[in-house]
Amino acid sequence: MDINDILTHLGEDRSKYFNAVAPPIIQSSNFVFETVEDMRIAFANELEHHIYTRGNNPTVAILRQKLAALEHTEDALVVGSGAAAVSASVISNVKSGDHIICVQKPYSWTFKLISKLLPKFGVDFTFVDGKDINNIISALQPNTKVLYLESPNTMTFEIQDLKACSIFAKQHNIVTIIDNSHASPLFQNPVDFGIDIIVHSATKYINGHSDVVAGVICSSKEMIKKIFESELMTLGLTISPHDAGLMIRGLRTLELRVKRSDETAQKVADFLYQHPKIEKLYFPLHPSFDQYALASKQMTGCGGLITIKLKAASKESTMRFVRSIKRFLMAVSWGGYESLMIPSIAFHDIPGMPDSPIHWSMVRLYIGLESAEYLIEDLSHALDAM
Repeated sequence: MDINDILTHLGEDRSKYFNAVAPPIIQSSNFVFETVEDMRIAFANELEHHIYTRGNNPTVAILRQKLAALEHTEDALVVGSGAAAVSASVISNVKSGDHIICVQKPYSWTFKLISKLLPKFGVDFTFVDGKDINNIISALQPNTKVLYLESPNTMTFEIQDLKACSIFAKQHNIVTIIDNSHASPLFQNPVDFGIDIIVHSATKYINGHSDVVAGVICSSKEMIKKIFESELMTLGLTISPHDAGLMIRGLRTLELRVKRSDETAQKVADFLYQHPKIEKLYFPLHPSFDQYALASKQMTGCGGLITIKLKAASKESTMRFVRSIKRFLMAVSWGGYESLMIPSIAFHDIPGMPDSPIHWSMVRLYIGLESAEYLIEDLSHALDAM
């Protein structure tokens, strides 16, 4: 389906709501029935009917259709956060005695789910370097049920070979799950490589305005129904209709926003790569990236995330760079209109906490919707200040 149809028209039956251009936000928590028979039909398949907004809601249903189409899947769910999307997808596919293979250095709350929470219920795990499919194959156990991927990976953007992972998993009846937040559905569609479940932190590119926290799960109708009837309904992972309405509005400009960030990030990456005070550039679609060929095969664009390792002789040198930045806000997350930075030095020297394994000279940048010239000028000044 054409992306213009998805973002502008799909799921929007305007004749049902007075031919309004923008769909209404159906804020109701509850929906009535004319007959007992109608109520029975709804209870038989709540995913397709409206009973109670904790399950299904008309505004959320419009959003689900658009997100499934963007990811080339049959259906989608929208939940209260990216962490909720990850948790529901993983929990729905394991039980006590099962084993999970997960790539190293995943998103922090994914790491805690797999390494801290699920072991309480008898689920084992192995973290592997996912850059080499042989590491994943070597981690296989008779009870392995889930292969969890994150491509590109958090912070240093390691890539996994999605097709190879899918082939391996299907040979062993393993469910594959990928966090596709980095690339967005605009630049990578993992289902096309055979991946079973795609999750997103919709807080980022999908909403795109830094004013909604949400998560997305995209998969087959069978898998979505399974997650809906158990994890989503039981744990109450609901998103509000108002937030769904904001996300529909955010999707209108998804292509414009993500492509703008990507084009600007390419220019910023070129500048940083050539700068004498940058020790290493991490940007999957820059020719210097060690998995550039695989990234180019799987991704049609990169988005706005760039990580740099500074040639900093001391922590104070890194701090001078950070203090000199004026046009990048210091904050977590990404995907909004505003450019951001998250310096790894912020996770060092915290009283009572271990230092981050990520070196203190590394800084992750998110390139928002500002011009390349505007951002490069700021980075140049901060690098000079080191």
